Amino acid sequence: MGAVPSEMAFIRIDRPGPPEVLVPDRMAVPKPGPGEVLIKVAAAGINRPDVLQRQGAYPPPPGASDVPGLEVAGEVVALGQNVARWHVGDRVMALVSSGGYAEYCTAPAPQVLPVPDGMDLVDAGGVPETFFTVWANVFDRGRLQPGESFLVHGGSSGIGTTAIQLAHASGATVFTTVGGPEKQRACEALGAKRAIDYRNEDFVAVIAAMTGERGVDVILDMVGGPYVERNLKALAVEGRLVQIAWLEGAKVQANFMPLMLKRLTWTGSTLRPRPVEQKGLIARELEERVWPLLATGKVKPLIHATFPLSEAAAAHRLMEASTHIGKIVLRN
Repeated sequence: MGAVPSEMAFIRIDRPGPPEVLVPDRMAVPKPGPGEVLIKVAAAGINRPDVLQRQGAYPPPPGASDVPGLEVAGEVVALGQNVARWHVGDRVMALVSSGGYAEYCTAPAPQVLPVPDGMDLVDAGGVPETFFTVWANVFDRGRLQPGESFLVHGGSSGIGTTAIQLAHASGATVFTTVGGPEKQRACEALGAKRAIDYRNEDFVAVIAAMTGERGVDVILDMVGGPYVERNLKALAVEGRLVQIAWLEGAKVQANFMPLMLKRLTWTGSTLRPRPVEQKGLIARELEERVWPLLATGKVKPLIHATFPLSEAAAAHRLMEASTHIGKIVLRN
């Protein structure tokens, strides 16, 4: 392995704005601090929070790099102090708070996971952000159990395709909402019992028909706005609604009586600002419960398209067009 260079390519957000503000540039290679590893990035996934950061609406946590990118996969090339598990040369993927759109990226060691044997690094680059998010919200906060029913909105997104697969693999009956027949077919192939086309179907009515008026046990929602009241209607008694984004707005006027009458739980979370210790606990749960599924191919990241790092703007245009199914990944 060659020496780590002093400079690297990265993507700079020139100013808040459209995809064109993502500009290739050069900067010093970061050095891993105590408890961190330095990863030579082979692939970095693109996620909706990256778009919000580019628009000026989602700044990185205090002390984090301004470089966008929340997940990477590649090879460990340097270690900070007090890193015991990882070694130079290890193939890894990692959840990071920022810095992924670059040739090198530091990551807290507890948030690093091994790449399963046989998995391509580009595929691995599309794993951490969505798998951490889905596990923490559907299984930890939503407490989804085998034999229960589950609805995820936006089933063709990176979060959606991951949630469908993990919920199906856990023994749950899965429903999802999507826009169009192609996305319906793709989500049902991943394990959804019914993909509901929100353009011409009412998901509340379809869920009622499919569950004998019972409703579903858990809903994962990133839409918000008018979906809030409809989600409450679609939940079963003792159901759980988990909120992870507000694409249609966080200010809502709704009839919340079902929250009381059906003894519902409505919760939510963010991932990026959480401390390393909490993210490390999620990582260990993933390695124990989900990594065997990745290793056997029972669950896998669905990569829609890849772009060279220098074409991050084009990748963001595709993300915002919402025509993709699965993940969009930058590669070095």
